[in-house]
Amino acid sequence: MSQVHDLTPEEVSKGMAEGRYLLVDVREPNEVAVEAYPGAVVVPLSAFDPEDIPDPQGKQVVFACRSGKRSVTASLAAQAAGLAYDKHLAGGMLAWKAAGLPTKTGG
Repeated sequence: MSQVHDLTPEEVSKGMAEGRYLLVDVREPNEVAVEAYPGAVVVPLSAFDPEDIPDPQGKQVVFACRSGKRSVTASLAAQAAGLAYDKHLAGGMLAWKAAGLPTKTGG
């Protein structure tokens, strides 16, 4: 049975800084162009293919979006494709900013 584990913005930020997490942003390019997660790779959900996710090279994949809904969808799709990508950023970009974490512009 598939399930998705919630991670807080602080957990994701710390895990990225420590080199444990690869953040995969599943928002659309127009959203990412306005505001992006520093260090994330973008694999839009509208054309989502788990094969498009770069090799995490030993890191755990964590999905992220704007509010936390699309990241769950992406995680379930990846799990359905046989990948053990069961983590997402709960609350997405909204929670990330509310936690005072940095964003970048221009994708």
